[in-house]
Amino acid sequence: MNQNSSIKVFALATVMSLGIASVAPQSIMAAPQPAPAAVGTGMVDLTQAAESAVNSVVYIKVTTNSKRQMVEYTNPFEDFFGDFFGQGNGGTQRRQIETPKKQGAGSGVIISQDGYIVTNNHVVADADEILVKTNDNKEYKGRIIGLDKTTDLALIKVEATGLQAIPIGDSDKLKLGEWVLAVGNPFNLTSTVTAGIVSAKSRSLQANDIESFIQTDAAINPGNSGGALVNAKGELVGINAMLYSQTGSFSGYGFAIPTTIMNKVVADLKKYGTVQRALLGISGMEVGNYVDYQKDKNNKDVDLGTTEGIYVDEVTNDGAAAAAGLQKGDVILKVDGKPVKKMGELQEEITTHRPGDKVNITYMRDKKTYTKVVTLRNSQGTTSEIEQADVMSLGIALKPLDSELKKQLALDHGLLVTSVRSGKMQDAGITKGLIIMQINDKKMNTVADFDEVVKQTNLSSDRVLWIRAKTQSGINKSFTVDLSDSQAKKAEPKQGNRRHR
Repeated sequence: MNQNSSIKVFALATVMSLGIASVAPQSIMAAPQPAPAAVGTGMVDLTQAAESAVNSVVYIKVTTNSKRQMVEYTNPFEDFFGDFFGQGNGGTQRRQIETPKKQGAGSGVIISQDGYIVTNNHVVADADEILVKTNDNKEYKGRIIGLDKTTDLALIKVEATGLQAIPIGDSDKLKLGEWVLAVGNPFNLTSTVTAGIVSAKSRSLQANDIESFIQTDAAINPGNSGGALVNAKGELVGINAMLYSQTGSFSGYGFAIPTTIMNKVVADLKKYGTVQRALLGISGMEVGNYVDYQKDKNNKDVDLGTTEGIYVDEVTNDGAAAAAGLQKGDVILKVDGKPVKKMGELQEEITTHRPGDKVNITYMRDKKTYTKVVTLRNSQGTTSEIEQADVMSLGIALKPLDSELKKQLALDHGLLVTSVRSGKMQDAGITKGLIIMQINDKKMNTVADFDEVVKQTNLSSDRVLWIRAKTQSGINKSFTVDLSDSQAKKAEPKQGNRRHR
């Protein structure tokens, strides 16, 4: 991607004096759709769309409570004098600090009359409290239904009825140059509407793992995160997510997540609590970029038989593409008959599917065109649904080591097992009083660290927790817990300083 190195992508949540950051099922109930009318000047009349949309966009205030956490810091004086007296440790120390209480703000879009609201993951991911304020100044407590960091979408819910849900349009039908409105709460200025055109589609910014942004020149700023991108009919076509700027404020372009992606994410979060993400099992680049790269780096002219499509640079061994016979060097031209000229277009098409779905992939090999049926797989290489990890079902209660216990045991991190009941941890041999030091490659400092590593491991292809622990007498132990098995497995206890791989 050619760009000035000083230009950066910014999320749009507003951080207030106390800073926070800011996905989402398909609407069931829809408000009436106003038709755009031409004014005397011949321009599109956006007044009805604007008046309707502001009543479906909410202001979201997020509070994150203060927390205690361990941080590393370097003291050069300790390093110097420690080395001088033969006691140096590189000057690196660990200290427990208390983070301040924070507040932030963003936007959200009502997609059903009974209170489902779509916003960005980065708006609410760290929230301890969520306050939702509608355009008629009514306030509600919000709760998170599901989060998806990969697409930066989140779904929250308020307990209310009769809310004005926005009609959801088809972002695929957007055309370059089409008029759109950005509706949100920039700089805490509620119910703000700006207008612009669709500048580009299927734009990739390398900001998220899956992205196919709608680019617009409608002015968006911090606080617009999670707000609505609306067409001239008043239909939702995207969720505003970020801007492209040198300063952090609007300077030309904003980017929205299309409703084709949003609808799938919302439906999954409602039904499963997590996104059922289908994978094709390839990595690659646009044909034009591949040809340019070969010419610039290797002084090699490449003729693939086409100037458009996605060049397959690598095929995952246990992936869907490999099972169907796709190979490195193939060029993907279409998915279910729809041309894919950009990586964002390919990602968007695959993202709308679930593991187990079959798609027709049209590709070129040695300048000949073929079509094969590919059965999409999940991140674990199977076609089954992935269930959200239930941390409570592991049967363990934990708390961070207090300062006194750390001092007595000469430890700087760890989680104390305070209780064990029937579950995989007990089956693995975990007992009350044990200190969990590390799981997989992550040191355990907080209960949130434990929850996160369990969640990420459950979504990976290797669903095993590799646990390093200590008894309070100083004996090293290791355990394995297989999240995919009904029974946990216990490893032989290990003593000394042997590394566990």
